[in-house]
Amino acid sequence: MMSPAPARFSARRIAAFADAGILGVRSGTKHRYTSVWVVVVEDRVFVRSWNDKPTGWYRAFLDEPRGSVTLGDTEVRARAAPVRSARLRRAVSEAYAEKYPTKGSVRWVRGFAEPEREAHTLELLPR
Repeated sequence: MMSPAPARFSARRIAAFADAGILGVRSGTKHRYTSVWVVVVEDRVFVRSWNDKPTGWYRAFLDEPRGSVTLGDTEVRARAAPVRSARLRRAVSEAYAEKYPTKGSVRWVRGFAEPEREAHTLELLPR
């Protein structure tokens, strides 16, 4: 028997993520929201951490994958899953470069494309 496909956000929600410049993310329910950049690749939602601090939002999601995001004025329940595919992580880097092309964003986009930061990629899924 085949296992069911993982849940995905609706097309309407995916479009809202694609249009969003910044997203608030929070693991669990006790932490504050942290602002992050968000991209959509292959109709899937991704965020990436600049660093891997023990007390940062990325580690919080590794410890507790269930949380929520703020998408405009809407709070959306979500869970985070690490991205293991090198191909997909590279596509996320390319999506960041395309979505955030301003002169002020160049430093961050280049930094996000570094291998150690590509490894800090999470996919957001509905819960």
